[in-house]
Amino acid sequence: MIFGTRFKMFPALCLAVLLLMALISEAAEITVPGPTDKDKCPVCGMFVKKYPDWTDVIVFRNGSRVYFDGAKDMFKYLFDMKRYDSVNKKEDIRSIIVKDYYRLSWIDAHSAWFVVGSDVYGPMGRELIPLEKEEDAREFLTDHKGKKILKFPEITIEIIKTLD
Repeated sequence: MIFGTRFKMFPALCLAVLLLMALISEAAEITVPGPTDKDKCPVCGMFVKKYPDWTDVIVFRNGSRVYFDGAKDMFKYLFDMKRYDSVNKKEDIRSIIVKDYYRLSWIDAHSAWFVVGSDVYGPMGRELIPLEKEEDAREFLTDHKGKKILKFPEITIEIIKTLD
């Protein structure tokens, strides 16, 4: 009888563990040290720390980081790394992290939704607006007269040039 009671509780226990794991993984945030007073955007030369809401970062395998004052400059850097960085190479990139516009939290750029052509301007003018959730991107597109929503691989140098 004791074994039967324990066995009946096993599925409920498994479900509770799965729910707890889902909550923990959802709460896990990307943590990256913010820029220092000396960190400059390699594309435009602006001091990045002045614009914490717009800060994006590329982290390299050796632990070094390059900060940007917006996604537009980050993509310019990625499209022409040789021009902006004589040390690092694309194959050395460990992660590309952007700041969610609404939550102001770090998110993986490859999973972000980017709104193009909105009426929201960043430190360098017209900007790509990164958002973690598609529904947030759709809402932002409507509220701020955006032109389109793109995922990371859809962003081209031609799209970036339209923002200059």
